[in-house]
Amino acid sequence: MRQLIFALCIGALPFAANAVEPDEMLTDPLLEQRAREISKDLRCVVCQNQDIDSSNAGVARDLRLLVRERLVAGDTDTQVIEYIRARYGDYVLLKPPIEPATYALWFAPIAFVLIGVFVGGGVLMSSRRQAAIKDLDAEDEQTVSDILSQNKAGDAS
Repeated sequence: MRQLIFALCIGALPFAANAVEPDEMLTDPLLEQRAREISKDLRCVVCQNQDIDSSNAGVARDLRLLVRERLVAGDTDTQVIEYIRARYGDYVLLKPPIEPATYALWFAPIAFVLIGVFVGGGVLMSSRRQAAIKDLDAEDEQTVSDILSQNKAGDAS
């Protein structure tokens, strides 16, 4: 059992480490720090919701190199992000902007929660009404029995 746990821990180590290779890193620590910060805001277009800084995919490596290339060329952080966004679209951003094209992405979860609250409230109200109808006291049960017996007697004649 210990060996299995150890193997799982060792197997998970590559996923915990950043995927940035030493040959990708810039010699200027300030530019490298900026590149890392930008990379954490960009989504790998191949991976499922993983930033390019921690992705091992080839496309993520290309994007990391592109970010560093643009920084060395003198672009600001915003210019680098806009350059990559122009090539790959809003999908490459981990936090897409709020605009008409992304309204569904931003507001659909809120709409689903509200729909769930209203449907759940309706079900609860309906079950309470059903429970109120079922909870008759002895006098009410006698009244209902009398009415039903009068209806049966009227149908028989």
